[in-house]
Amino acid sequence: MYEITVLPMPDDFEGEVVATLVSRRAETPSRRAVLYLHGFTDYFFQDHLAEHYVQRGIDFYALDLRKYGRSLLPHQTRGLVRSITEYFPEIDEAVRVIRRDHDELTVNAHSTGGLIAPLWADRVRGRGLVQGLVLNSPFFDLNVSTPLRLAADLLRTPLSYTRRALPLGSSTVYGRTLHRSEQGEWDYDLELKPLGGFSVHAMWLAAIRRAQRRLHAGLSVDVPVLVLASTTGLRVRDFVPEARSADIVLDPRHIARWSTAIGPHVTCVRIPDGVHDLVLSAEPARKQVFSELDRWMNTYIHQSEVRAHHGKENSP
Repeated sequence: MYEITVLPMPDDFEGEVVATLVSRRAETPSRRAVLYLHGFTDYFFQDHLAEHYVQRGIDFYALDLRKYGRSLLPHQTRGLVRSITEYFPEIDEAVRVIRRDHDELTVNAHSTGGLIAPLWADRVRGRGLVQGLVLNSPFFDLNVSTPLRLAADLLRTPLSYTRRALPLGSSTVYGRTLHRSEQGEWDYDLELKPLGGFSVHAMWLAAIRRAQRRLHAGLSVDVPVLVLASTTGLRVRDFVPEARSADIVLDPRHIARWSTAIGPHVTCVRIPDGVHDLVLSAEPARKQVFSELDRWMNTYIHQSEVRAHHGKENSP
């Protein structure tokens, strides 16, 4: 059902690097494709997301980025990069592979992937490589107190080049709302996506803040963008029932605010009772996510292809 392709990348500061492209084709040949980018402490496991696309005749691809999931090598520090631009070569390569057989490509990205995707799309604008972006709870800002935000911005100093793990502690609350061994309904590999998440390193946080400042300054992404966020954000350190119906990782108000910085054509939709990864929400919210996704794609992606096709037929 799925095919796995390992994409060798140039070595980085820790040595050998690979990325992994996971693919699942629709039952009939398709010229349409989606590329999924995951978030922090994450990898692709959302089979129902792939199923949603292939049932609509869209080939599905997911990229396990370097140092995550299927791409993590024994000598590597989980998720550690100096800049999010380090992900661009593997996205470029995945897109090159996909575009050999497809005319239409939508990038569907979650959380940290949702920060990486618009910066990548801004870099390749005008080249026709991607026809749309779907951003699921993108990591557009830090959901922390003002003192911690100021401390994070001090990482512009030489501290930002260290591999030191920050003493931020960890919480298992979000993981407990998801995994079926706890309070959730989903099954995934707890070695690849631990309940308590990954350690946050100074180098990684500095890279994230540089990327967020770049987005806040304004991008010029030249394709339609759908931004999805929960209606409710909640900060908790211990499990409470409300954690199963709110984003307890990011503040959805930040997502809505900064969505307009991506480009001129952005649709922002808020999902009642949605959790951070909206496609892992309880069924009523999840159903709305997929409904909004279909509505948007039929309006801005597939219809644009139909218009382009008709234009070619009617041209002299």
